[in-house]
Amino acid sequence: MNKLVVTAVSAFALTALWAPNVFADGSEAEDTGDEFAPDQVESDPAKLSQSDAAAMIRAAGISVYSSGGCTNRNRSNCTSFEQINSATVNGIITLKKASGCAITITGGTEIGHASGTYSHWNGYKVDVSPTSCVTNYIHKNFSYIGLRGDGAPLYKSAAGNLYADEGSHWDITYF
Repeated sequence: MNKLVVTAVSAFALTALWAPNVFADGSEAEDTGDEFAPDQVESDPAKLSQSDAAAMIRAAGISVYSSGGCTNRNRSNCTSFEQINSATVNGIITLKKASGCAITITGGTEIGHASGTYSHWNGYKVDVSPTSCVTNYIHKNFSYIGLRGDGAPLYKSAAGNLYADEGSHWDITYF
């Protein structure tokens, strides 16, 4: 009897360790990459409303795509900016200006992303479409620092921001 319980518990533990993270829609979720965060990060970053962030992003000429055509933070198929950090919005605007690339944001603060201190939900991340212009700019201007826990190649800017190539999009963390 004891041997059976130990075997069942061991099998459960292994399954829990090897089970992939998934988004609310069932697709695989990214790691947050929190272990790559700089030593000092603003502990109480300024937050923006959906309307303020969207206005800044639009004024900078950045496009936004939502598969659900919505901005509801509580729906995984929406692209929301509610409670996004002002540093995140300023960071993506800086990327647009510095790169000269067309930028399309495909993910913001909506549910369905990996949790963690420096997560989408907490306002530190945006996802952007991986155009050749964006990808070439990141490869040329930022340092490759290895693979994130989920295998995504990771690049770091001189400012300490992180750019993870998840294939279908760039997962960008602004500190």
